[in-house]
Order: sequence, then structure tokens, then C-alpha cells
Amino acid sequence: MKWGEIYRTHERVPERGSKPGFYVVVSRDFIAGHDDVTTVVCAPVYGEVLGLRTEVPVGPADGLPRDSAIRCDFLTLMFKRKLTGFVATLSSGRQAELKRALARALQLD
Repeated sequence: MKWGEIYRTHERVPERGSKPGFYVVVSRDFIAGHDDVTTVVCAPVYGEVLGLRTEVPVGPADGLPRDSAIRCDFLTLMFKRKLTGFVATLSSGRQAELKRALARALQLD
């Protein structure tokens, strides 16, 4: 597991209204790849694109079934065991967009 990878949950997630969903790993690689750490910080992917500066638009070119948005305002701690379906790794361009959106969401810019 690495920063910028997209995963799908197959079990119901209470934070998503008890629905499965897509998540992008935003924990640093040391944490995400460490077998002794059971959780990672993720940015959820929503099907509705609001056009916020803290969103990153993604879609079929990124491995998702439809146009969506990574929402950096709603970071969540996920158990790695819930992220069961690897989807894709964001391109370097999308990763750069994600870094900018995270900086805005966390008021680091």
C-alpha cells in the first residue's frame, strides 16, 4: 500500500452511509507500507463533483467507473483490512493536484 493509491471497500462503511466506496491513501509510504500499522489516512472519493478547491476530479482514466472527486476536506482513518480492492495508482499529475488540494484542506498553503 502506498500514497496515492486508490482502493475500494467491499464491506459497508458507516462513514459512507453504510455503503462501500473508493478511497485514496494519503498516509506517508512508511506508514502505508508498514505491516505492523493497521490503519491509514484516506481521502474519500465521491460521485458528486462540487468544484471545490479541496477536491481533485478523477474518473475512468484514473481507474474509477465514473467521473468523481477526491474530497480532501473529509479525511478519514481506515483499517487497511477494509481496503480490499486495489483500483489504480494516481498519475503523477493527479498526485500533484492531490497534494495541492490536501494543503488547501489543511490550511498549509
